[in-house]
Amino acid sequence: MTPSLPVSSRPISLPLRPPIGDSAVATFLTPSERGRVDAAGEGCYTAVHRESLDELFVDLRTRRVSAVLVSVSRYQTQHATQMARLVREFPRVPAVALLTITEPRTTQSLLALGQQGVRALVDVRDPKGWRELRQLVTSERGETIERLAMARLREDLHGVPEDCARFFDCLFLASPRVTTIRQLARGVGVIPSTFMSRFFRAKLPAPKRYLAAARLVRAARLFENPGLSISHVANHLEYSSPQSFSRHVHTVLGCTAVEFRRQFDGVSMLERMRQDLVVPYRDTLLRFEPFTATPQWSVLRG
Repeated sequence: MTPSLPVSSRPISLPLRPPIGDSAVATFLTPSERGRVDAAGEGCYTAVHRESLDELFVDLRTRRVSAVLVSVSRYQTQHATQMARLVREFPRVPAVALLTITEPRTTQSLLALGQQGVRALVDVRDPKGWRELRQLVTSERGETIERLAMARLREDLHGVPEDCARFFDCLFLASPRVTTIRQLARGVGVIPSTFMSRFFRAKLPAPKRYLAAARLVRAARLFENPGLSISHVANHLEYSSPQSFSRHVHTVLGCTAVEFRRQFDGVSMLERMRQDLVVPYRDTLLRFEPFTATPQWSVLRG
């Protein structure tokens, strides 16, 4: 069972990823369905309505999307090739069929969507269906690589000071806009030079190595979607260019971005991070408080 993630009593001011309620659901719906989907998603998700499947592809490549919602009523035979491609190229983004009314062609459309790889159906002809839609979107977002990483690291770091555990949470809670340790340190109210010196004095890897590894965990998960190119992933994670991302991969792992994509998925990159930067330093981390000054440094230096 995934352990709960305790909330630190000290506020974190650095830019965090949007909370669960702010996640986007890209839709391909009839005009009459849009308002109902908007109303059902209040406080849970933001629906981004599109007129074509081509526009859905743009959203999937350029923004954080939790799910794709496709109207059974709007789906037509001519959409089959694009729908199959969408499911194939973005397996980490669930495609959901929405059934609002029964029409003569409903059964045919449902069968066709299933043939194109759509495995989830929400039937909102019954009011309970809207609750099921909200639950589906929430549960899909609960399975992000960030949440998995925080849970795994909390297991590895059981018994460490809350201050230390919070540092590892911050690595995965921070927005992709947080690209340097200086930004992260300032975001939590710590002087960057002081923050970095605490890792050095504790004989731990430099904090930038932890942030670099966390960013590559996110990149590896994004690469699980074949529809995302190296350029798309670089943009998602706020690298200045695809070349900058490729240099970062080579510096950290000694391989090209293409090789990185072939060798790692999100889980295996997380395992690499754990084995390189967490497990070997567990004894030190049990006494480490990166955000607060403590008298333990004399012990660590000894």
